[in-house]
Amino acid sequence: MQNTEHLKQNIFAAVNEYCAANHNFNFDPKNPVIRLHEPTFSAEEINAFLEPMLTTHVTMGKEVRKFEEQYAKEFGHKYGVMNNSGSSANLLAVAAIANPATENNLKAGDEVIVPSLSWSTTVWPLIQSNLIPVLVDCDPKTFNLDLNKVEAAITPKTRAIMLVHVYGNPCDMDAMMTLAKKYNLQIIEDTCESMGAYYKGRAVGTFGRVATFSFYFSHHITTLEGGITVTDDFKLAETMRIMRAHGWTREADEHQKYVAQYPDIDPRFIFVNLGYNLRPTECQARMGQIQLPKLAGFVNRRRQNIERYLQNLSKYSDIFDFQHETAEARSSWFGFSVILKQNCPFKVKEISDYLKSKNVENRPIIAGNIGYHPVMKMYEHRMAGDQSASNNIMKNGFAFGCHQSMNDAAVDYVCVQVDDFVKNYKK
Repeated sequence: MQNTEHLKQNIFAAVNEYCAANHNFNFDPKNPVIRLHEPTFSAEEINAFLEPMLTTHVTMGKEVRKFEEQYAKEFGHKYGVMNNSGSSANLLAVAAIANPATENNLKAGDEVIVPSLSWSTTVWPLIQSNLIPVLVDCDPKTFNLDLNKVEAAITPKTRAIMLVHVYGNPCDMDAMMTLAKKYNLQIIEDTCESMGAYYKGRAVGTFGRVATFSFYFSHHITTLEGGITVTDDFKLAETMRIMRAHGWTREADEHQKYVAQYPDIDPRFIFVNLGYNLRPTECQARMGQIQLPKLAGFVNRRRQNIERYLQNLSKYSDIFDFQHETAEARSSWFGFSVILKQNCPFKVKEISDYLKSKNVENRPIIAGNIGYHPVMKMYEHRMAGDQSASNNIMKNGFAFGCHQSMNDAAVDYVCVQVDDFVKNYKK
């Protein structure tokens, strides 16, 4: 046993040494590269990931439950159900709310309002549960759902709103919850890109019936792949635990209830609902346990970077617009967005290609207006009213990084490249 522990410590020491020699993701002015994101993890997380591997106890177990409880406590949720991706978290949350075992469940044919400016796997779970996505335009300043357009889109078939806190910017949750109460609508929060954001001091994801978060590599913290659903509804959490793993009861808190209810079935294999295999691993959970305490520092760095971007680039307010933080909110700033105004003399492709040539990675903002992607032609949905803001962001917007590995010099490098392009642009 002593030799085993000694060997393990040698492995950890080797990882520490390797990472110290090879992992430096900070900005290097001699070789300037600004990626959309840099790894948030290093030797500490790698060793945490390795430890379950060395024991060979890697499938979902006590470490997953420990991380679920840690995460829920951190942000004020009662229950967390970890899974294998943020997209799976959306799938699981919607499938559970649309499940016959759920009280006040959504039913086939019900309409669910969802932002036009969103990601594919915000919308797909609705379609996969035979619900009708109703795509509503965004506010051009905050990029979040335009609540006036939301109200205009509500019909007698509308049962829920699946909102997105776009790029880490919280929605106006006072107005959102007032609207939901007025029309008796359920709220599902897709918070996959807004971990660590707050509205009036309250964490996003704590307002709706269920919320989802992502631990993908390029998000605020990571378990490489991974996600979590959170809720204060015990029965909904149980349904998600059951559906996460094949529809069986083994990981349910009330497993013994089902054992007593079905004595003629092997207690290890009682299936009470449909399900998927969305399970995470013990390795991911251990990594998450190390990452979570670092989140606040990462968000603080992002916010400092955004402040510096705005200080440097606000002089272009005649040709650029930027995402505006919601009043009384604290964004976790997933990225820094630029929207070219109508009088801007150049196109997005021109400036984005130039920045790429200077090693500044950039990308479209989410998926743009998801309603205009070709896949939507195959599935029932409704485009509600005017879509001008989402369309404009899709056509004239792009984003670049503001992550934790960027410092003032990195932000200044990006801004200098923007300056050079604007100053030297010729039609």
